[in-house]
Amino acid sequence: MLHQKGKVIIVGAGIAGLSAAYYLLKDGWEVCVLEKGDGSNNCSYGNAGMIVPSHFTPLAAPGIVAKGLKWMLNSKSPFYIRPSLNVSLIDWGLKFLRHANEKHVQRNAEAIRDLNLFGSHLYDELAAEEGFDFELRQNGILMLYQTKAVQHEEIELAAAARQLGLHTEVLDQHGVQALEPELKINALGGVWYACDGILYPPKLMQQLTRYLLTRGVEICYQTEVSGFRISGSRITEVITSKGNYHADEVVIAGGAALPKLASRLQLKLPLMPGKGYSFMHKPQGTTAMKHGALLLEARVAVTPMHQQIRFSGTMELGPANDRIYKNRVQGIVESIPRYFPDLKLSYPHDIWFGYRPCPPDGLPYLGRTRQYHNLSIAGGGGMMGLSLGPAFGKTIADLLSGKPAPTAIAGFSPDRF
Repeated sequence: MLHQKGKVIIVGAGIAGLSAAYYLLKDGWEVCVLEKGDGSNNCSYGNAGMIVPSHFTPLAAPGIVAKGLKWMLNSKSPFYIRPSLNVSLIDWGLKFLRHANEKHVQRNAEAIRDLNLFGSHLYDELAAEEGFDFELRQNGILMLYQTKAVQHEEIELAAAARQLGLHTEVLDQHGVQALEPELKINALGGVWYACDGILYPPKLMQQLTRYLLTRGVEICYQTEVSGFRISGSRITEVITSKGNYHADEVVIAGGAALPKLASRLQLKLPLMPGKGYSFMHKPQGTTAMKHGALLLEARVAVTPMHQQIRFSGTMELGPANDRIYKNRVQGIVESIPRYFPDLKLSYPHDIWFGYRPCPPDGLPYLGRTRQYHNLSIAGGGGMMGLSLGPAFGKTIADLLSGKPAPTAIAGFSPDRF
């Protein structure tokens, strides 16, 4: 491919970074991706594989603080903030409290919806391209509930979704069961979001990587960024553990490492890593699950993929560590047969964990920065990271080529804090 527009250095080889590389390559840029790891085990591989226009409500929403305080008393709960005197965590918490209100939700719902719908459309296009088959199913996701209180909340949320133009259906127990005839479901009812979909993340990432490498994109693994060389208001070089890289444009898409990278440019991108766990399960017999599902009281995601089922859950906020907290995983395991009596699980042998990048207002960081004329940020998608990945990439490509952003992103400005 011809590289007519200059060279872009992308920091981070998750779904945001690789998507940016994909669209920038198509737009005529020379692209180099720098990745501190080996590219095989970031959050873009082990996540729930869900495309979620239904998630138009940011994490910072009314009621989440009260729920969080209650959950912190239970070692198996789905949400936990690890107590710490860490200054960044305290700052994050104060900002989160300021944004957890209805006004914040209403102000940003349309922009989050539009970015997710755009990402969903781009996944459709990508799946139709030769060389891509990542098990995309655009057949909706079920939000399952077992209590009257959660039923009331979800019916209200479904009404708000319909006002935003999203296709939802409120189902009783029989309606839910009709969508999953081969798997017994124990639920009071659920909401089916026809606008949502699922895919198999490892295939997506492997196929996207192969596409880029075979078309001349340089992907440098085990290459950690340690600094930047600045001239005036431009970044001229990216300094790494394996030498320096010239850049006409720089895109930081480093996931949970965004704050550390930004600090080397004297930028503030408050963000906490939200640890989540997942594991795969092979159902016995011929049981086949057709739709992704969220078990609402348990906050567990259930995704059929690759002839198996992936279970994902928990949100542990705090400084990153490599420890697996077994009670959190056990909480996921114990929740599953409560909703799916036919699925008998024991504690899994292979447990994946990763860190969702969570800004304190629950909104991503997307766009150019004021301080540096050739720096763009794409990240902070939290639990929507996979869903938003292609939209992040196409938005960055459009901005770097002088085009308007395809959806409204003013509220996602990297300069907002």
